[in-house]
Amino acid sequence: MRVPIALFLAALLAAPALAEEEAAAPKHKVTQSETYVAFEPIYATIVDAGRPCGMLMVHFGLDIPNEELREETTRSQPVLRDAYVRNLLSFTATAVRPWQQPSVEVISERLQRLTDRALKKKGARVLLAQVAMRISR
Repeated sequence: MRVPIALFLAALLAAPALAEEEAAAPKHKVTQSETYVAFEPIYATIVDAGRPCGMLMVHFGLDIPNEELREETTRSQPVLRDAYVRNLLSFTATAVRPWQQPSVEVISERLQRLTDRALKKKGARVLLAQVAMRISR
């Protein structure tokens, strides 16, 4: 009976120390800008001759100076991300070839059109951070 109580007390004493460590851990920020809304990288399969042969990775964020639109975008991030994934999957299936780097301008324009359409207004600017292909034959 004493052992479980001792374990419970030890856990209770350790909890504040763990909470302090978590609070002290620095959070990684991509930018100091308050207007930037980051998205996790999106991966899409590259297909050649009906077979998957690689991945396209697109990492980007949105610069949104309008605070109301930024809050709406933050709330809508899961819906936006789904639209981005679907669009990039379609793009890689029809336009990306393993022997040729896709145009970052085309990708940026597609994402910008999709963003404007999904938010039903302009004001969010797509900022590409990285576009990369990994071919695995």
